Amino acid sequence: MVLGKVKSFTVSYDCLNDSNIPLFSSGDSVSGRVIIEVTGEIRVKSLKIHAKGFAKVRWTESRNAGSNTAYTQNYTEEVEYLNHRDILIGHERDEDNSEESLTTIHSGRHEYAFSFELPQTPLATSFEGKHGSVRYWVKAELHRPWLLPMKVKKEFTVFEHIDINTPLLLAPQAGTKEKTLCCWFCTSGPISLSAKIERKGYTPGESIQIFAEIENCSSRMVVPKAAVYQTQTFYAKGKMKEVKQLVANLRGESLSSGKTETWNGKMLKIPPVSPSILDCSIIRVEYSLMVYVDIPGAMNMSLSLPLVIGTIPLHSFGSRTSSVSSQCSMTMSWLGMALPERPEAPPSYAEIVTEERRLSGLEAPATRDEFEGALFAYIQEFRFQPPPLYSEIDPNPDRVNGTEEGRPDTCPSR
Repeated sequence: MVLGKVKSFTVSYDCLNDSNIPLFSSGDSVSGRVIIEVTGEIRVKSLKIHAKGFAKVRWTESRNAGSNTAYTQNYTEEVEYLNHRDILIGHERDEDNSEESLTTIHSGRHEYAFSFELPQTPLATSFEGKHGSVRYWVKAELHRPWLLPMKVKKEFTVFEHIDINTPLLLAPQAGTKEKTLCCWFCTSGPISLSAKIERKGYTPGESIQIFAEIENCSSRMVVPKAAVYQTQTFYAKGKMKEVKQLVANLRGESLSSGKTETWNGKMLKIPPVSPSILDCSIIRVEYSLMVYVDIPGAMNMSLSLPLVIGTIPLHSFGSRTSSVSSQCSMTMSWLGMALPERPEAPPSYAEIVTEERRLSGLEAPATRDEFEGALFAYIQEFRFQPPPLYSEIDPNPDRVNGTEEGRPDTCPSR
């Protein structure tokens, strides 16, 4: 008898939404099929699946142990969220190669269904970061006598929902700052900044309305600006690693001495970014809005207002079901949006940007499926083509335009 061959070996999901995207949440049922296409006949000992989900962080640091000795310290940590195994053909043990224990698969296409429940406990949202990730996948293994196992793995996406329609996330955020410029024996007038946003929680595609007043009583020309930052924090072995990324930014008009500028709801669009991750013990993803005044020749004055990026938008309707496709959301027009390959980021966290870059926005509401499809598309793009990291833009966060921040202010020329 001529042995057959496996022509293709794949995993496919039965998606619960109209976007045909493998997107799930805690408590959902994940179902799908292992598809085997063969030519001729093959004998199989077993066909198994292994579903797994975990958060994992890893980074290395160099250490000096003397004048001529150095070593590398590894920091790793992992949290498991899902671990499910099932046997679709055969038995748990594959040692038996007798004819009675083998299953014959004939020529053609064959589908083997699988199904399992995600845990009801909160899961971490799928994420890809600089020093860690949160991933979920199903791996299928085909075992045949006298041959190495065939393996195929396919990921699926999990969103742990964050409803921004809660008192905490609907609360306004505000702050004030004042700075007096001086050097040696001369003193300039103060620069004052007050800023407020309507709430703390937003969803991707929304615009943040910024209300601010900037008063320049100094003798210098200043520029008001605003930016949204994502902060990724990774934890392992009692250590912490932090990465900042610029998400979106805008620039106001230059403000001469004695002038005041008021922002009456200046709009800053939130691009399709990953939702906040707040409940994972080893990875946190947080956001903030920084409203600040760019002061030439001095340290910038800034206000940082915390943000939470959620998945259930403001005034959503409909009750949540086991499928994440049952709720209202944002819009379809940002499906093709992605963070710019190199956003006009500043050389420092305080500086932020030198020119305004407006990201394209949304016009009309759409369905939950479209919202989730866009988030899924973003995750895939972020995984393979991430935007430049803050540390890659300028590895020294204490520098502004190539010089150290914190230098004494200089008097304006008279």
